[in-house]
Amino acid sequence: MKIGILQTGHVPEELVPEHGEYPTMFEELLSGHGFTFENFPVVENRFPGSVHDADGWLITGSRHGAYEDHDWIPPLEDFIRSAFSAGVPLVGICFGHQIIAQALGGKVIKFPGGWGVGEVVYHMDGGDKKILAMHQDQVIERPEMASVIAHSDFCANAGLAYKGATGDTTALTFQPHPEFSPEYMRDLIESRMGRIPVDQAKAAMAAVGDENDSPEIAQMIAGFFKQAAREQAA
Repeated sequence: MKIGILQTGHVPEELVPEHGEYPTMFEELLSGHGFTFENFPVVENRFPGSVHDADGWLITGSRHGAYEDHDWIPPLEDFIRSAFSAGVPLVGICFGHQIIAQALGGKVIKFPGGWGVGEVVYHMDGGDKKILAMHQDQVIERPEMASVIAHSDFCANAGLAYKGATGDTTALTFQPHPEFSPEYMRDLIESRMGRIPVDQAKAAMAAVGDENDSPEIAQMIAGFFKQAAREQAA
């Protein structure tokens, strides 16, 4: 199964030599499931020719806001709507979570409550999960076809599952970052010290442990892609 990665942002330049770029992080997160990958840096206006150029699509995080005026955002929203209508599975992480919601009728804002950063506990069916987060923006109104599958005390719409026209789950999105390693999370927080209030940043860095529940989210994403492929083939 081929997964197309729609890259909507870049790792801070000074962190690339040690941690790599976002597509590599996602390839490592989803390794061992038999997927192949192709990256499309849509942040540079390089889009796939068709929603059928991959069997599923994954939209990355970004420093940009879904509501900002960038020339690549409207065509990305068009692509999301076309893929969703065609039943091609979509996964969105952080910005990807937000832009899918916005494209399908939800609302995203810079959250007045400030930053969600570091190791966060999310409430999900089957128990609480610790996942790494880094965001100011939030989905405050979810699209009508979306149901909440994860939430935290800070973020009400932290995980969304979208039903397509057939009633099957066609999109799966998460606000937190299962692709981030603890090492990258600590370095990213340090690089944003000051943009993130210093006391909050220091506390978040200190609280990031060496293990979290990202592997379980990876299993959910892989399982979603595989189930969608089986449904398409049926």
